[in-house]
Amino acid sequence: MLQDIPTPTLREARACVLETERLTLRRPTLADVKAIARLANDRRIAENTRRLPHPYSQDHAVEFVRATAADRCETVFLIENNHVPIGMVGIDRRDPDAPELGYWLGVDYWGQGFGTEAARAVIDFFFEEFDCDHLISGARVANPSSRNILEKCGFQWSGVELHRFEALGSSTPVDCFRLSRGVWSSLKNWGSSTRRQR
Repeated sequence: MLQDIPTPTLREARACVLETERLTLRRPTLADVKAIARLANDRRIAENTRRLPHPYSQDHAVEFVRATAADRCETVFLIENNHVPIGMVGIDRRDPDAPELGYWLGVDYWGQGFGTEAARAVIDFFFEEFDCDHLISGARVANPSSRNILEKCGFQWSGVELHRFEALGSSTPVDCFRLSRGVWSSLKNWGSSTRRQR
């Protein structure tokens, strides 16, 4: 399968690594497909993530990794704790006026602060690398844990919208949030993440 993706694309995809106190965030590769599929194939995750299908197969993971390697409008990181994949986090920049933070963690890693730590590292990366004045995100109204992550990262509630969730096959209410560059700048001493090139 690796031969299907040109080497320069893989090299570019692995270029940026973010490190926090407990986590390493890097671009996913085809070597991560089994781990991604194992983590993502849980209905509890899919029901709270707009674009994840359920069930989630290795074929879905292969398609996802290939798409992220080729997509310049989406910056996606695999979250690792002690070299073990635990979830995904990223920024979707397809709508330049509404760059959006998204994330999910494997169920075994819920409630340990990993989501907040990973989100903060990617938020820092986004505001340092891109000339945008805000970032948006959302959480299902029925998902208070995700809302807590956004609030800990400085996001401010901006209303409720209906969004379609692939695993649900329908639309459901989502709390919408917005983080301005000014608020981020006042909070960015929340921890230390470092960046290195591979």
